[in-house]
Amino acid sequence: MVQNINSLFENFLNSGSVFAHKKILQMNHVPETIVHRDELTEAVASILAPALRTDRPSNLFIYGKTGTGKTLIVKRVTESMVGFSEKNNIPLRVIYVNCKLKKVADTEYRLIAQLAREFGKVIPSTGLPTDQVYSIFYEVLDSHEQTIILVLDEIDQLKRAGDNILYNLTRINSELKRAQISIVGISNDLTFADHLDARVKSSLSEEELLFPPYNAIQIKGILQERAKRAFREDALKEGVLEKCAAYAAGGHGDARRALELLRVAGELAERKGCRYVEIKHIDEAEEKIDRDKIFDIALHQPRQVQLVLYAILELAPKRTIVVTGEIYSLYEKLCKQIKLRPLTQRRVSDIIGELDMLGIIQTKLISKGRYGRTRNITITIPSTSMIKIREVLTKSLAHG
Repeated sequence: MVQNINSLFENFLNSGSVFAHKKILQMNHVPETIVHRDELTEAVASILAPALRTDRPSNLFIYGKTGTGKTLIVKRVTESMVGFSEKNNIPLRVIYVNCKLKKVADTEYRLIAQLAREFGKVIPSTGLPTDQVYSIFYEVLDSHEQTIILVLDEIDQLKRAGDNILYNLTRINSELKRAQISIVGISNDLTFADHLDARVKSSLSEEELLFPPYNAIQIKGILQERAKRAFREDALKEGVLEKCAAYAAGGHGDARRALELLRVAGELAERKGCRYVEIKHIDEAEEKIDRDKIFDIALHQPRQVQLVLYAILELAPKRTIVVTGEIYSLYEKLCKQIKLRPLTQRRVSDIIGELDMLGIIQTKLISKGRYGRTRNITITIPSTSMIKIREVLTKSLAHG
């Protein structure tokens, strides 16, 4: 057995790689050139530029589908600002927090404690009154004159921590005498701001920017820019980038997915000992990513999310379009069966929105006039995977 594994490793090393610098295709890579986003980059830079004069920039809310360049551009602009401020002795600090990370922003206490730690203040992960944690945070912020840009990526996740946190964050400046803070909120949820308290919405959204999805031509341009350095010369067969761009544009115009697709296709080609990435590898990568993503959601999401997904999978084969109300009715019945307290219809609607962002379903908002709004839901899971996913969910919910 050991001999076989050693032979596999040796063959892998001797066969060479289709990649030159694979990390260029990874999600955390910030490219030197950001294509097809010049206007939005300049807009973000213009809104935040007053910080370089020690003036407080307006709070900025950025929203758009996954993979439209929101985080990438904010990171590029703020990195440039920090570099400029250091050269010119400007008291500027940028703090970046991903609100989706567990034990960082899943409660109000943890988020404020984490922000205080960014300034070198040690706060226990639990144990203090929340008001005291805020006081410590205000004190460390106001220790000297400075402008702070607080970037809250996936800010919509803070809804789980309660409404107070966003209200308190947008009111921080009223507690400060020497420092000042601006908030940049980034969200994949296009309807997030619609559900905010009016006072929070007006404060958080002093400036708003919508990042539209990329089209196939733009995604191809992004792929070409990265592929030049990520792959060895002539490693990509003709039509590979076009196919990859078409897949991504056909979903939500997600450049992140296109890059992941290209990277996985290269990995699959390598595993098979191929010297080139071909169109068939893109097809295989698409299937693998979808399968892995769906199974990951089915296995590792909270039980409430699993129940909503199960309800959708139960209804989807029986009709071409499912509406939110039908899903909620079945979800409530399922909750009773497994003795789980059901969430509110609004929270289930949020979960449906999250599943849409993940690309598992597609939703379309429909106005019913004075009767409100609903969403028509269609499922994007391949029919070959639906039975297996339902089996996985059934076992997981039965043993939860």
